[in-house]
Amino acid sequence: MTDSVDTIFARLKRLSDEASLPGVEESTSYGNPALKVGGKSFAAVKNNETIVLCISIDDKERLIEMAPEIYYQTPHYVGWPYMPLHAAMISDAELKERLIGAWRFRAPRKLAASFQR
Repeated sequence: MTDSVDTIFARLKRLSDEASLPGVEESTSYGNPALKVGGKSFAAVKNNETIVLCISIDDKERLIEMAPEIYYQTPHYVGWPYMPLHAAMISDAELKERLIGAWRFRAPRKLAASFQR
């Protein structure tokens, strides 16, 4: 059974709060619920099965090789710093780490420098 978009977005918000990420705004990206920092999306719920995270291309390729059951890409994302993942396949602990990485990737420099973890 898959979760609803709202349930997945609530999970992203909860994990972002648990990570104490500063400057996070609830918003939308291409009509989908998203978390933004500095006006830039770093995590979005694409549908009831997929989360899309902002990530460096090198890190994306490494994660896809490491855990293809979680991380993948479609032709739409090739060459772009975004990575879809199967929401039902990723643990909260790993998703929180990926959210922190996506936040760091998109946060303004001063804000990112102020985040201690």
